[in-house]
Amino acid sequence: MSMPRFLLPLVSLALILAEGPMRAQSLELVMVEQVGCSYCAAWHREIGPAYPKTDEGRAAPLRVMQLRDMPGELDLAQRARFTPTFLLISEGREIARLEGYPGADFFWPILAKMIEDASPATQSEAPGSGRGEDQ
Repeated sequence: MSMPRFLLPLVSLALILAEGPMRAQSLELVMVEQVGCSYCAAWHREIGPAYPKTDEGRAAPLRVMQLRDMPGELDLAQRARFTPTFLLISEGREIARLEGYPGADFFWPILAKMIEDASPATQSEAPGSGRGEDQ
């Protein structure tokens, strides 16, 4: 016996919702900053308010850390030396890095590519422009 056609969209939605939180929890974006960093301030002004509303923000929630207070719990390729440094983390391990803030026009596509590369199984669902409808 096959499933009635009207149930297919509901089943698809249930599968997407079940997958979404797991994927969102597996990635996080760690922003390493320090007091007095003008590029950090620019990021907070230009990107920060919108970030959690974007596809990227949902795929990799933000955690901000001070350069001097980096915890030993993260498995990094190397210590962050510049601010801001953006670390894409999966299960406590660095999988991609962006050193510096290149401005909003470049930040979104670079971050989208980092997330896409980190999630090859979900490339068709990877964030696009970085600017969700919620902005």
